[in-house]
Amino acid sequence: MTVLVLALIAGAVIGLALGALGGGGSVLAVPALIYLLGFTPAAATTASLIIVTATSATALYAHTRDGNVAGKTGALFAAAGIVPAFLAGAAAGRLPEAVLTAAFAVIAALAALRMLRPSMSEPPDRIRPGKAAGAGAGLGAVTGFLGVGGGFLAVPALVSVLGLAMRRAVGTSLLVITVNSLAALAARTGTSSGLHWEIIGPFTGAAILGAWDGKRLATKISGTTLQKIFAAVLLAVAAFMLVDVIV
Repeated sequence: MTVLVLALIAGAVIGLALGALGGGGSVLAVPALIYLLGFTPAAATTASLIIVTATSATALYAHTRDGNVAGKTGALFAAAGIVPAFLAGAAAGRLPEAVLTAAFAVIAALAALRMLRPSMSEPPDRIRPGKAAGAGAGLGAVTGFLGVGGGFLAVPALVSVLGLAMRRAVGTSLLVITVNSLAALAARTGTSSGLHWEIIGPFTGAAILGAWDGKRLATKISGTTLQKIFAAVLLAVAAFMLVDVIV
């Protein structure tokens, strides 16, 4: 029962962050699954992909309904990440746990630093297909390898590379994340040992519900304040994970 309560609380907090910030919240899923719920790093990244896919798809529906998704642009960007996501997802299950944990900690720290010092991305004068494909492929690889949605990378890329307005970039990033996560999950089919569905199910449900509350929270508290609080928590988690690997 204690594990179930922890799963519900962790899922709600992560969903709240996702809903309030529009990206980055899923980075906390992997450490929560490892340190609170007893998953191995490989199982945690797979479980995180399941949670990210379900939560992103739900949020994508809401953003599509509001007209904040650039369908064709997002589909092309996502297409570039499908193969890298699939290959990275397959490779992740074959790496030592310490390597996977250390790599995740580094990405989490980078995500926190980006939130503390967000890049002032400006729309480009013209879209360069090669650069767009490279950005899409890189995001797919990160999603597949570490089991994170990568919204903290996708949104700036969609603004600076494809010239989307911020609101449409947030909505379109959910399309990209959903596609990449599904590709990475496909690569991990048959490697589901260590997955506890009795934990993943409630965790995912709480995250989805939390995301709706997060959208309401964002209207009441400054986005900058929310980002700074979340970034500080994420930086502490990344430091803890690195120390855990070293020690």
